[in-house]
Amino acid sequence: MTIKELKFPKEYSVLVTGGAGFIGSNLCEFLVNNSNKVLCLDNFVTGKIENISHLLKNKNFTLLEGDIRSLEDCKTACNNTDYVLHQAALGSVPRSIKDPITTNEVNVSGFLNMLVAARDSKVKRFVYAASSSTYGDSKGLPKVEEVIGKPLSPYAITKYVNELYADIFTKTYGMETIGLRYFNVFGRKQDPKGAYAAVIPKFVMQFMKNESPNINGDGSFSRDFTYIDNVIQANIKALATKNKQAVNSVYNIAFGERTSLNDLITILKDYLSKYDPKIKDIDTTYGPLREGDVPHSLASIQKAQDLLDYQPTHNLKEGLKEAVSWYWDNLK
Repeated sequence: MTIKELKFPKEYSVLVTGGAGFIGSNLCEFLVNNSNKVLCLDNFVTGKIENISHLLKNKNFTLLEGDIRSLEDCKTACNNTDYVLHQAALGSVPRSIKDPITTNEVNVSGFLNMLVAARDSKVKRFVYAASSSTYGDSKGLPKVEEVIGKPLSPYAITKYVNELYADIFTKTYGMETIGLRYFNVFGRKQDPKGAYAAVIPKFVMQFMKNESPNINGDGSFSRDFTYIDNVIQANIKALATKNKQAVNSVYNIAFGERTSLNDLITILKDYLSKYDPKIKDIDTTYGPLREGDVPHSLASIQKAQDLLDYQPTHNLKEGLKEAVSWYWDNLK
């Protein structure tokens, strides 16, 4: 099922927190195109106005500049909202190691503010971005939702606490919550700049500048890279599901295959060299491992398939073809 075939009732209004960010802006775009009323809440610390500028004149789209660390901003955003897609967070393991206090303020206190505001406004369902970092030092592959290890970073702790709070709000206040544990999401609108840029857009940008990408470690670490369209599908199906068994749980959202960083570099060079043949001859450099990095990541997506009817449409290569084309057209 492509995202164009996804169904969600047009009469419902949806709040997207972090709606000017990478994932949030793609969700806003889908919902506006689906004729839903959308409220985007963002403080523009990591979100970018250019991600949503084309939506600003649409009658179904409203931008609220605010911060989830403010309970009042959260209450204003949740007022008259039917559903919440909570994407706002401070991502990045290295950022959380450098500044654990701000990471906790945004990801834990901000999350709790949003839960309280959503509860008080009686939203129908609260769908939130969880993280594969929750698996921590667990050794088993593929990762299954019920078996996690100890977190390896402050960021991972915050995302696990989100799941605990969501569970408590379900049991205590009867809220409907669904957590989506994202695995290394990539695609259009993902920022390649900055110290905490995700690996795929960062490598793409370096190649486009004819620079050598730098891998932390020897390149053998592997990830379950997940294209943005798969993530959009998961969020919309989490909003729309009528399966009561599916609610009040967490799900792996991935493709279900892992790729080493060395193999990722090879694929990127192949795709990008079609635009610039010189890229094929660029060497890769290698540096020390990053603190807090998990060696390997691979998701079982069986639970999401069974309960949410999640059917990812793009594997890594299919997603990279679309992503590389977007980056070349928009960032070159």
